Amino acid sequence: MPASTETRSDSKSRFAAIRQLLSQTDKLSTQDELRDELEELGFSVTQSTVSRDLRRMGAIKAIDPQGRTVYRLDQDANLPVAGTSLRDMVSDIKHNGSIIVIHTTPGSASLVARHLDHQRPAEILGTIAGDDTIFVAPASSTTKVMNETVRAIEESLSS
Repeated sequence: MPASTETRSDSKSRFAAIRQLLSQTDKLSTQDELRDELEELGFSVTQSTVSRDLRRMGAIKAIDPQGRTVYRLDQDANLPVAGTSLRDMVSDIKHNGSIIVIHTTPGSASLVARHLDHQRPAEILGTIAGDDTIFVAPASSTTKVMNETVRAIEESLSS
């Protein structure tokens, strides 16, 4: 299958795309409209997948200035859904060579950071958590150690 027609199904990428779509536009009033937008971005999803993703993200329906009902991310959705795995709470892990930043679903950062603190991997000096972002201080800032630390974090969250 040529690269241009491949479909993407990875939930982390899909969550990021949904967040971006909902934060950039106030025009998505149905799950089918959101599904169509996701398909344009290369995600092959069903309406039920979109519904489940919106629920997990804490999306809400709100009234826009024109009186239309549209989907928005609820800034007050501070609690993760019961039964959600730590891996599902993490939407992105990146580093810049000196610090690792972990983005989570709203309200999940402290749970994920606490898990990392209790695991006490040698690669991590400590964590600082906000609502949906964690700063991780690695033991070393060499590229090799940073990549190993990110890998260790991902493995820790999957167990």
